[in-house]
Amino acid sequence: MTEIKQNENNFEISEDGKKAGLLNFQKTDDSTIEIIHTEVDEEFGGKGLGKELVKAAVEYARKNNYKVIPSCSYAKKTIDKTPEFQDVLA
Repeated sequence: MTEIKQNENNFEISEDGKKAGLLNFQKTDDSTIEIIHTEVDEEFGGKGLGKELVKAAVEYARKNNYKVIPSCSYAKKTIDKTPEFQDVLA
């Protein structure tokens, strides 16, 4: 089972109770967050977990009326390829 937990400035994803990856972000102002790093452990690669982390950040941004600056190259590529994520771009 895949689970995503949000901490103060990151999302952690785990699979079957084992940490599989994380996404770090920071607030740049009262209306914007910047995704600065996305990482999935090699043993969990190819399962779409990175995209799930980006999706969690996008949903967090929508819920809190934030715009997103995807400084992380993976997050930028994922948002660019996923039209339903693009509404949150700053």
